[in-house]
Amino acid sequence: MRKEAGIRSFSCWSGGKESALSLHKALVLGLDVKFLVNMVNSTGRLSRSHGLHSKILTAQARSLGIPLLQEPTSWKLYEKRFKKVLSCMKEKGVEVGVFGDIDIEAHREWVKRVCKEIGITPVLPLWQRSRNNLMSSFMRNGFKAIIVVTRADILGKEWLGRRIDKQFTAELKQLKNVDLCGERGEYHTFVYDGPIFKKQLRFGVAGRYKRSNYWFLKVK
Repeated sequence: MRKEAGIRSFSCWSGGKESALSLHKALVLGLDVKFLVNMVNSTGRLSRSHGLHSKILTAQARSLGIPLLQEPTSWKLYEKRFKKVLSCMKEKGVEVGVFGDIDIEAHREWVKRVCKEIGITPVLPLWQRSRNNLMSSFMRNGFKAIIVVTRADILGKEWLGRRIDKQFTAELKQLKNVDLCGERGEYHTFVYDGPIFKKQLRFGVAGRYKRSNYWFLKVK
């Protein structure tokens, strides 16, 4: 991708490592990221994908210095609500949306279709990059993150709270049928520091709980 200096953009923000790394790469490209977009559950309290409290995401945005737009939705209404947010972005002069997908084609096709309908150009800075390179880049650039969600039939609750570091990646590589980046939902992360943050976030852990087939870490 060429440098795109000054183009008004938004970045999809889950609070995890792929969204942080894709935002970082977008800023290096020169995109003018005006907003972070995050979809939360119907109550508006928890993020749809990572189960992070809206206050945690707000704290991240504050440290990043980028306004956060959160849209409540059910899974059933997800696309409709997401298009509503994109339309709002378009009205604000946003031309580009930044997404953290790596290589799930169905996700990319959905992003391309939805963005096209609204008239926004999708940019996927991590697309088809090797897992090893992405994880190495994340750590090499000084990002810090912990595991906040695990898929119970693949990774147990003992993985919750683990830091993303060389030891973690080495252990994960020893497991069969586990994507190193968790691209198929094996785990999700919470990023609390890195080159795009003005200061490291202070946080605590209030326990663990299981919902459906997933373990969650309560971050406060």
